[in-house]
Amino acid sequence: MVRKQKKYRRTWISFAVILFLLLLVFFSAINTGSLSVSFGQLLRGLFVEYDENVAAVYDLRFPRILISMLAGAAIAVSGVLFQAILKNPLADPGIIGISSGAGFAAVCVSTFFPTLYFFTPFAAFFGGVAAFFLVYCLSWKQGLSPLRIILTGVAVDALFTGLSSIFSTMTGGQRTGVASIVEANITQKTWSDVGTLFPYVLAGLFLAILFVGECNLLSLEDKTARGLGINVNRTRIVISLTAVLLASVSTAVAGAVSFLGLIVPHIGRLLVGSDHKVLIPFSTLAGAFTFLLADTIGRTIAAPYEVSAAVIMSVVGGPFFILLLRRSKKYGN
Repeated sequence: MVRKQKKYRRTWISFAVILFLLLLVFFSAINTGSLSVSFGQLLRGLFVEYDENVAAVYDLRFPRILISMLAGAAIAVSGVLFQAILKNPLADPGIIGISSGAGFAAVCVSTFFPTLYFFTPFAAFFGGVAAFFLVYCLSWKQGLSPLRIILTGVAVDALFTGLSSIFSTMTGGQRTGVASIVEANITQKTWSDVGTLFPYVLAGLFLAILFVGECNLLSLEDKTARGLGINVNRTRIVISLTAVLLASVSTAVAGAVSFLGLIVPHIGRLLVGSDHKVLIPFSTLAGAFTFLLADTIGRTIAAPYEVSAAVIMSVVGGPFFILLLRRSKKYGN
């Protein structure tokens, strides 16, 4: 009983801390740059009277901040779902090629059908599904091996990343929609991009919450889950599509970001445990915080130049991935 109370208390403290940190970074991101506004000035400018500085912050920084938070939450939860359905602690939509497949489809739309911009998330979703199907099929050999999934995913990721880079070169390497997807650059994002991303992320997160019980059961052996009345194959497909949706639409707007869907779920399990009823909501907040923090660091670390959040995540996530790889018993001694 005491142990359960301690776990319950630690969970609530973890949620409170991550929410506080998210609000802290949110306000820091608002004031990162040549313009700065106080909290009171911000509230007055948004809800009471017009303020030129607040209006500039609202038009230029708010879309970027909200996209960082939405994309971070979506990618983190996508990582949680992939790790559950694949029973692979190293699964991440960026590492196993889902993000690059979605990015390639989005790049194709931006290159050949620029007038169909608002259909880019649909194309990205189908690109992510195609990449996941490719990884799944190529990894299958009398069952799925966590090592084969990772190795195949790395190869598929390299393939689609290379193809996307070719299209970016064909456009002259300018700061176009193609380049922003390939480089995961969100500098010039607007409120229309927020409007494009928001409904898909909201739908994906809602579906993820609906399947928290199934995610817990999928951590068991398949025959045990079937004995509990779960159609394992159908459930795995539906949750896979939800995970692909979250990763793909984020890639279509914010670009491909690796390691975020790997780091956040692992930290979440250390803090709040493996129960997906708690892990998924926590990962939503932690993912939003992590991506926004990475973007804010990228804006300040080399000012007046910028480093994309994807690069920051790669620098941090690479060593983290190696550490997990060395500690995992599934990949050797």
